[in-house]
Amino acid sequence: MKCTLDKQEKYTVFTVLDEKLNSLVAPELKTELIMLNTEGVSNIVLDLSHVNFVDSSGLSAILVANRLCAQNGGNLVLANIKENVSRLIKISQLDKVLKIFPDIAESRDFIMLGELKKELSGDPKTDEV
Repeated sequence: MKCTLDKQEKYTVFTVLDEKLNSLVAPELKTELIMLNTEGVSNIVLDLSHVNFVDSSGLSAILVANRLCAQNGGNLVLANIKENVSRLIKISQLDKVLKIFPDIAESRDFIMLGELKKELSGDPKTDEV
């Protein structure tokens, strides 16, 4: 799997550079996202701007990362998803579970707002925004 990582203080932008997020790529994506989580990264922006196709194994990898981020008081946010991917997410009714924003900037703003709320509340596990 081809990807890039942009680690910031409060979040990491993980950009998938493959066009397909399928059973050939999903296990490696899941492993990379789990490793980020074990390193203490609880906020991940998953940039899917290069991805044209996602299958059930790709969705599974995304859902695992979403659960891990939430368990650690953070958020997994999808950014730059294409129409084909968006349609699959809606058909699967995962648009009610996953946080999706049109671009990296809005994703970052969402995460930073969540972090600010956690700081103000004094609760490091608060993940509601």
